[in-house]
Amino acid sequence: MRRRLPSTQALICFEAAARHESYTRAAQELALTQSAISRQITALEAFLGMALFRRTRHGVALTPAGADYARQIARQLDSMERETLDAMARQGVGGSLQLAAVPTFATRWLIPRLPDFARRQPDITVHIETRTRPFLFNDTPFDAAIYTGTPAQAANWAGTHSVLLLNEDVVPVCSPELLGARAQLSPAAIARMPLLQQSTRPDGWHQWFDAQKVDAPRARSGPRYELFSMIAVAAAHGLGVALMPRMLIEPELARGELAVACDRPLRAERGYFLVTPASADGRPALAAFRGWLVAQASGEAPPSGRR
Repeated sequence: MRRRLPSTQALICFEAAARHESYTRAAQELALTQSAISRQITALEAFLGMALFRRTRHGVALTPAGADYARQIARQLDSMERETLDAMARQGVGGSLQLAAVPTFATRWLIPRLPDFARRQPDITVHIETRTRPFLFNDTPFDAAIYTGTPAQAANWAGTHSVLLLNEDVVPVCSPELLGARAQLSPAAIARMPLLQQSTRPDGWHQWFDAQKVDAPRARSGPRYELFSMIAVAAAHGLGVALMPRMLIEPELARGELAVACDRPLRAERGYFLVTPASADGRPALAAFRGWLVAQASGEAPPSGRR
């Protein structure tokens, strides 16, 4: 059955005109004439049976329906471009994966290990973008996601499978200068120091002090940062004590930029999960990546060689 789709050229012209809200600038970008852009959009409006732009004193502006359509088309064109570039790069072999990942885990834990995956699976390309919250896979180009949350949150992500990669064991760290001559600090001493907070985990310090059976009235006080990477830098510069997963700050600990302030780790409620859509389990590239990632997380070396 013939598909009800407008021409790709019309969609490209519309996306550029919508992005600029200008036929003239779209024409300059695409090396076409303004009248050619106008003809393509007129044909697209006739195909859709609705107006995408309205005339204004200064040119054109998107209609509400045109703005909604532009958002959808821009995403689809971006996806088509990525898939085309991937196909050109692979020349018929291997595959590619679009991975969504929480940023600090991606930069601190995953990416340093990806050279090993590239050696074992040289025909598979892994693209990574950051996402911090669940999303609908059908509305995105992603094949999988690395998500941090509780087991219940991961299980409740509709239409997906999840695999626990790592538990999140957190420990207080600070700059060596803040420690001074002391080897470590007691929990009671930490309770009197500036505490660096993560905005997405406001109860982190409260839970740690509860586990140490220490009264800490200021457990929720202190400057807040969104990402672990921000907190690590703040702690290294002496702004306070941070509660961090040790696995994300091994380089700073090895270089002496951070020191463990109190070696009493707490297993947090949250962990790191590989989440995949339930319908995608049969993809060879995804299966190879999942096997490698689970082995890396468990500390086991996966079999070498190609799949």
